[in-house]
Amino acid sequence: MTIKIDRKIVDCSVVKQPSQPTIITADTAIPPAAVTNVVHMHEKLERPQMLYGTTYKITTPLSEHALYVTINDIILNPDTKHELRRPFELFINSKNMDHFQWIVAVTRIVSAVFRKGGDVTFLVEELRCVFDPHGGYFKKGGKFMPSLVAEIGDVLESHLIMIGLLKGDQLDNNQKKLIQEKRAELEKRHPDFVNIATDEFPENATLCKKCMTKAMIFMDGCLTCLNCGESKCS
Repeated sequence: MTIKIDRKIVDCSVVKQPSQPTIITADTAIPPAAVTNVVHMHEKLERPQMLYGTTYKITTPLSEHALYVTINDIILNPDTKHELRRPFELFINSKNMDHFQWIVAVTRIVSAVFRKGGDVTFLVEELRCVFDPHGGYFKKGGKFMPSLVAEIGDVLESHLIMIGLLKGDQLDNNQKKLIQEKRAELEKRHPDFVNIATDEFPENATLCKKCMTKAMIFMDGCLTCLNCGESKCS
């Protein structure tokens, strides 16, 4: 139908059609973005009555008493495809009270970061970069620890790898083959090293700058790490 306008237009507006209510039936497809029952980690999430915990024992030459690091995890969205295990809190216990103040501070700050949610893997590198002004030490297996705080970071890394938030540094087939060849050659030249355990290395090994383990040996004019496969000839 055509309407003829025979007067001046002094005003105009857009007429909107009244919105129709959406009728949801059993066959209606609901987009994934509309699903709001997925629980994410955030600081207002209440602590459950029970958490799943893992305790790690740390023994160092700095003290005759061991440290026990406990990391408790919360299970988000259990029994669903969105199930996720996230660290929730950290506790450190020891008979040695010399480090009591900073241990309490570390546990409270790390636990607070856990409960904030988001990416918490950065804590590993932050803790491992703390150096003791009196010098570090070598733990069993020849790995160098610059401080006790760094070893707590090492424990945290192991835990995050276990629950799937971090991927471990897996050696590729070429590196594994190289390490096996170097070990076999070393054992052939030095029968005293035949009983070397997988986590121990020759006493004359030097520190590897890549994995910070005292596992670098000099053979055939080449320095090679028996722990991570780092080689100065490659």
